[in-house]
Amino acid sequence: MNLTLKIWRQKNASDKGKMVEYKVTDISEHMSFLEMLDVLNEQLVAKGEEPVAFDHDCREGICGMCSLYINGEAHGPDRGVTTCQLHMRMFNDGDTIFIEPFRAKAFPVIKDLVVDRSAFDRIQQAGGFVSVNTSGNTQDANAIPVNKENADKAFDAATCIGCGACVATCKNSSAMLFVGAKVSQYALLPQGQVEATDRVLNMVAQMDLEGFGNCTNTGACEVECPKGISLENIARMNSEYLKASLKG
Repeated sequence: MNLTLKIWRQKNASDKGKMVEYKVTDISEHMSFLEMLDVLNEQLVAKGEEPVAFDHDCREGICGMCSLYINGEAHGPDRGVTTCQLHMRMFNDGDTIFIEPFRAKAFPVIKDLVVDRSAFDRIQQAGGFVSVNTSGNTQDANAIPVNKENADKAFDAATCIGCGACVATCKNSSAMLFVGAKVSQYALLPQGQVEATDRVLNMVAQMDLEGFGNCTNTGACEVECPKGISLENIARMNSEYLKASLKG
């Protein structure tokens, strides 16, 4: 498979940046997208050129580090996968592929395709911690009954890996699906009730402070999310926020 790659190159956050065209040949359809970029970088290094910077870690769809905007879609044309799980069989011989970083005010470019997503970390930190003793001298798991439906929804919300695809695909760069998931995974469990009020108020305040946009219920975030996080979590976060605001 021979491909033309148009890749965003940017030296640092203050650099203007531009799209640069590269050619890659003999790409196997069984390669992952990141393996294809590895091939490109090996060729660039061999020619004495600077390789393309991109984020990656586990390459197993767990960490969310590999986030790329490919042909106008977060994580590319496949569904339910991260960029590292995207395979070249989703493309055709002779294709031109546009590769960009996630673009959002709250995700400034560090270099090339790498963005700073530490805003997500600060939002989670603003949520604080669970004060209920969950380590050491803990209660037996069955001592605190949890409705199975709530437990299932909490686990579904907790599958969010914080990749930022929801932000990248939203026309307003909203982080509400991410924050909604992080709020929901605690709001649905008894262990999360003690700090529930402060948690949602502080996380939403930090989200706004970071410069993320507002949700307009377009639904693109759920479509592009590699873990299929439901919009229901945004509705739950709004409900939790309203209840917390009335308590204040």
